[in-house]
Amino acid sequence: MSEVAATAAPTKVNLFDLDRAGLQHFFIGLGEKKYRAEQVMKWLYHQQVDSFDAMTDVGKVLRTKLDACAELVLPKVMHEQQSTDGTTKWVLALPGGNAIETVYIPETSRGTLCVSSQVGCSLNCSFCSTAKQGFNRNLSASEIIGQVWIANQRLKTLGRGERPITNVVMMGMGEPLLNFDNVVIAMDLMRDDFGFGLANKRVTLSTAGLVPMIDLLSERSDVSLAVSLHAPIDELRDQLVPLNKKYPIAELLAACNRYVVKRPRSSITFEYTLMKGINDKPEYARALVKLLRRVPSKLNLIPFNPFPGTEYERSDAAAIETFKQIVMEAGLIATVRRTRGEDIDAACGQLVGQVLDRTRRSREHRARLEGHVDAA
Repeated sequence: MSEVAATAAPTKVNLFDLDRAGLQHFFIGLGEKKYRAEQVMKWLYHQQVDSFDAMTDVGKVLRTKLDACAELVLPKVMHEQQSTDGTTKWVLALPGGNAIETVYIPETSRGTLCVSSQVGCSLNCSFCSTAKQGFNRNLSASEIIGQVWIANQRLKTLGRGERPITNVVMMGMGEPLLNFDNVVIAMDLMRDDFGFGLANKRVTLSTAGLVPMIDLLSERSDVSLAVSLHAPIDELRDQLVPLNKKYPIAELLAACNRYVVKRPRSSITFEYTLMKGINDKPEYARALVKLLRRVPSKLNLIPFNPFPGTEYERSDAAAIETFKQIVMEAGLIATVRRTRGEDIDAACGQLVGQVLDRTRRSREHRARLEGHVDAA
């Protein structure tokens, strides 16, 4: 063993990477009682401190011990933008030169935070700006929950109240189910009473449709599920969401039904981005009605948000209204998502961040997906 290796400092544990069970295990390993986990979590998530010295009811001996073997590391704010409609976007710097984007959308009765799960995305959906950036890596649990931590702190500073974030949607950069373990840890922290204390129904995971991972999610978590559908027939969805070639619509809807049975809830939200002349025709609306009658569902119609280099255009207002009326008259619950943050490129499908070494890693990630969906 070299002298350098022999004297290298041990790797510190980032406590933001651990949920309550993980923290309990960590403190037991230090010879401490399990209750230390809840004690520290209150400081991290209720008081939002990011140093051990600030934890005044934690004894000095333990704080010294924590300084030696643990750390509190979160992403750093590179840039903050405010939209004319009140939407706020943060660009957050990560180690190694990557960056991600997080968006806060204020409404009269709630405030929704859109959170990223990966640096880029490997699924290559043709209408999504993030997909054009390629893929670099999964986010750690601390980098995911850190987005909530930072946004909550910044919003309080901006005078948005003591609890500005009422809802979290895993709809930012990346496919959450391809970063399963870290996403589940972060969502557990969002919902833990010693974390951010959000209700299960207030945390939503959106997926392009990884069927085996939807089944696994039903075993591991109890959050709301949203599915990026965007087409009612396989031929069209294959073009828009290439993952459909591996998990076609029939298999996806069967998984959605299993999720509802396993985790009883009122409905699953299906997201449908409307693109001019592509998927906004009345016949597609009628096909969608037949399809979604099989699943307890709500339909979220999303006007396409353009980005540089895209071949798609937003559907006309009249086409959107016609589409909505067809599905609603057939008995489906449907809403049209109001476009927010478009002037700061913070609208749905516009998030890009900064993705390094993206071409090779995107190829590798897609290759792993072909063989095993739970890619690292």
